[in-house]
Amino acid sequence: MIIIAIQIARIRVIIYLSSINILQQMPYQDIQFSTAELNRYQRHLSIPGFGLEGQQKLKAAKVLVIGAGGLGSPLLMYLAAAGVGHIGIADFDVVEDSNLQRQVLFGEADLGILKVEAAKRRLEALNPHIRILLHPEKLSAQNALNILKDYDLVADGSDNFPTRYLVNDACVLLGKTNVYAAVSRFEGQVSVFNYPDPQGNFGSNYRDLHPVPPPPGLVPDCAEGGVLGVLPGIIGSLQALEVVKVITGLGQVLHDRIFIFDGLHFETRIFKIRKRADNPLNGENPTISQLIDYEEFCMMQSPGKPVRELSAAEFLQWQASGETFQLIDVREPEEYAAANIGGELIPLSAILKSEHQISRELKVVVHCKSGSRSAKAIRDLEKEFGFENLYTLKGGIEAYLQLDRHSPVDFTR
Repeated sequence: MIIIAIQIARIRVIIYLSSINILQQMPYQDIQFSTAELNRYQRHLSIPGFGLEGQQKLKAAKVLVIGAGGLGSPLLMYLAAAGVGHIGIADFDVVEDSNLQRQVLFGEADLGILKVEAAKRRLEALNPHIRILLHPEKLSAQNALNILKDYDLVADGSDNFPTRYLVNDACVLLGKTNVYAAVSRFEGQVSVFNYPDPQGNFGSNYRDLHPVPPPPGLVPDCAEGGVLGVLPGIIGSLQALEVVKVITGLGQVLHDRIFIFDGLHFETRIFKIRKRADNPLNGENPTISQLIDYEEFCMMQSPGKPVRELSAAEFLQWQASGETFQLIDVREPEEYAAANIGGELIPLSAILKSEHQISRELKVVVHCKSGSRSAKAIRDLEKEFGFENLYTLKGGIEAYLQLDRHSPVDFTR
């Protein structure tokens, strides 16, 4: 009986290897696999309808992941483990303590290191058969098209509206599919934008879902509103699933629809997204044919007159020249405790109740992490109390510390 079982096993192996050799002759850039790769991906190879052909498509694919944070961590790990052959990572940030609550790609040994470099090391340890390409720079209208053009599709895991609109517009202009995801507090969402049908007609994109961004400060970022640590793992994994489906052509891709997950009540919803005739990219009368200034575009959605801005360089000049001013920090207490530049802490939620603490005689510089909350605080104060001496620190504490980490202002970390 043992001898018979061994012979049957040998026959199964021969049949299995023969089927692989036949499949490898199919045209997917003649992608070949080593024995080590075949062993690694055998659970994929055994899936009916996926098999070696699906794995060949994965190995041939070039995917750019925007953001190596909460969403990017599970997304990158599963794409790497799945065998996506070329993975680009676009992120200019470094690993911080507050990241480790949800960004499972990193550990304490990575603190202070560029996320792209720490991610590359981790992903290559996970799968040495793939290639990781790094883009340690902030995406902008000047570099986005050049970075995106060499990839087959994009997975957007960014955490701010200017980048989402930038990535969307670049994908539409280049004819790339954009697998999108976002998280906040207990809720996440996933969709696939600019996905072509068999006739080559592209589906809905981010501007069909959100024609204009919300006013700055209306939607809290993760620092202000928080996010449950496991949520990016759930949503980032779903995002990875859609990337794999787009690459392999299997299943029903989540295009022209958006999936909403409410983790607090464990409820899911799917809404249809209809293409808008007034979409400025590909509607009936398109007006956008090149990338724009997306920071300015998102700020323009704010009601009322523009907020006075003070650049980080100008702020440093004020300090150096002995300019007298009041500095107010509108972030949350835990953010302030982690790092501050000596401002008076008045969280955005309490700003209108603290009007008496704000000078009307001195120049007042208001700052947050990146500039959105400080701009909202100023608009609210100007509207309710008629302040005319308020300045928002453009780019927030992030811009200031990048410009001069040895500033004369007291910095606590």
